Order: sequence, then C-alpha cells, then structure tokens
Amino acid sequence: MYTIMIIEDDPKIAGLLQSHIERYGDRAVAVEDFEQVVQKFEQIKPHVVLLDINLPSYDGFYWCRQIRSISTCPIIFISARSGKMDQVMALENGADDYITKPFEHEIVMAKIRSQLRRVYGDYAARHEERKVELDGLTVYLERLEMELGDRKIQLTKKETILLETLLRRSPKLVSRETILEKLWDDSFVDDNTLSVNVTRVRKRLTELGITDALETVRGSGYRLNSNWKASSPS
Repeated sequence: MYTIMIIEDDPKIAGLLQSHIERYGDRAVAVEDFEQVVQKFEQIKPHVVLLDINLPSYDGFYWCRQIRSISTCPIIFISARSGKMDQVMALENGADDYITKPFEHEIVMAKIRSQLRRVYGDYAARHEERKVELDGLTVYLERLEMELGDRKIQLTKKETILLETLLRRSPKLVSRETILEKLWDDSFVDDNTLSVNVTRVRKRLTELGITDALETVRGSGYRLNSNWKASSPS
C-alpha cells in the first residue's frame, strides 16, 4: 500500500481524489491545515504528492520548493491554471508532472502509477548499499554494522566513520588531523576524546577476533594493518 498526500483546498475535489485513490487500495491523506504542510509531509511520509497551485497563505510553487528541499518524493500538480508558464514554473520548482482541471480520475491514477513505478517499482534505480571492505572485513556505512565471516557487531556513527577512514587508507598512515576533521568537522576536540574513540574501535575489532590491527604512530596518527586475512572467508 502506498500513501498519497493531497494538498488541495477545495474539500469536494480533495474528497473525490481521496475516495478514488482508496478505491485502488492505496492510502490517501488530505491536508487540512495549510500552514503545516511540511510538518504533515514529514509525519505521513507519502510516496506521491498531489498539489494544487492556488492555496491559502502560500501557493503550490512555494510548498513544492519546501518539500523538494527535504525529499525527492514525486510531486504532481493538479490545477485549473492551464497556462504554459504555470506548467513551466511547476516543473522549474521541482514538480514531476502537471495535470489540468477538470481532470479524469483515470488519468490521475495513471499518472500516480507511473510515478510509483519510476521511483519505487519496476523502473526504479536499484540502490546499492554503501560499504567499505578489506580482506573480508566489511563495514556497512548505512546500517552501522561491521562483519567478518559469520560474526556481526553494531557500531556507533563515530565508530563507523573512523573505521571507514582507516579501512579506505589501509595500510597507509591516517593523520590525527584527518580523523578529527572526519569525526567533528571544525569543532575543537582534545586528544583524550580522540583516544577514547580509537579505544572503542579497538574493542569492536577485538569482538570480531581482530587484535593488534589498529596501530598508533606516536605524534602522527593511526594505521590499520590487515592481519585478519586468516580469519576471513575463502
């Protein structure tokens, strides 16, 4: 079941759209508070947005930009304004399609289905999980997990970033400055804080049976040496 968000200030049109969408087995949510469009969007996390241009307070172009700033969710304008410039402005502000009123409900559903297939279905680009791997040791950057053979452990965000940095540059030395920049941007962090995080990463490696791999180069930085090859799967 997909969720379709309807941003339409005419209750009759919104109700008809909602009824037709639900008849096809999907969920339709109509916005009632037009001052809280983005908040409602973040709450229901729709798969497609149907958006009118003429709305109270702010027009549809404004709300399209706001939604587009936080999401790539397909946005279809449905408006009585049929001028070319209105359609151009809709597309320029981030819309994916434009339907003029009066409309046929079957056309609206076909447009919605087209966007669903493009983004979530048969035509969607396959997302490959981000990971970094070295000699059988894999760190999954999105699920914050490290794996070696049949053993897996969870990581914190900072542990993941630190391990990613060390793995990508192994067996080269990674300076303390580089690690600090990766972990905390431009914030000031004392040496003890960095040492604590390195100690935590050493503990995580030990949980996978890896010892003495993370080397401290005094005064310079850290180096990850791949000494777990014998433990990695063949």
